[in-house]
Amino acid sequence: MFITYPDIVILAGGLGTRLQNEVKNLPKAMAPINGKPFLEYLLNYIEKSGFKRIILSTGYLSSYIQEYFGSGYKNLLIEYIVEDEPLGTGGAIKLASTKVQSPHFIVMNGDTFFPINLQNFFQFHVETLADVSMALRKVDDASRYGEVECDSSGRVVRFNEKSKHVQPGLINGGTYIISTRYFKKLNLPAKFSFETNFLQTDLSIGYFLGQEFDDYFLDIGVPEDYKRAQIEFNAFKD
Repeated sequence: MFITYPDIVILAGGLGTRLQNEVKNLPKAMAPINGKPFLEYLLNYIEKSGFKRIILSTGYLSSYIQEYFGSGYKNLLIEYIVEDEPLGTGGAIKLASTKVQSPHFIVMNGDTFFPINLQNFFQFHVETLADVSMALRKVDDASRYGEVECDSSGRVVRFNEKSKHVQPGLINGGTYIISTRYFKKLNLPAKFSFETNFLQTDLSIGYFLGQEFDDYFLDIGVPEDYKRAQIEFNAFKD
């Protein structure tokens, strides 16, 4: 049992540019899957995992999200932080971290469904004293995402760029646990990419660990995977 459940930051400010033909005038996180917004599936998973406090980082058409979920959903307390302008994933996390109240916090992409065992992941993070822990997924084709390499101890040592060559590998699953104290002491800019300008450039100054999971994984950011979700998410009905 955990003494303190970590807060969870969900990055839900995406424009959904590649989904414009499928989803019009909605934030990407609110893209409908079988009549329910994608974000509702994500919150159901988090609530069933036992966590309590959510910080939704919103931007584009944020009012749609706030009007739909309000200040709470089931047993979850929801707070909002709104980007007045796009800050990148890193800037969004930095801004949301001002509302974090727990010693560690979880970050999830608002367009990725990767229902891992969050409690086991958190235990791994705390026991290893990691500054940042990343949930990794083995896929048959890592070319679309870019590959993450770890050493024998699980420490992240390299990020390989996206490739035209189809090959299996570990990819970043878009779920992280971050030490609040570590993150807040860094002198980070207001706008930056968490993946490119932080994870891939600061490996030498932080203790970044990866843990592999084999759970279902889907990023709805491209039309073909958004269409897949309409069928495959039937397994995750509340």
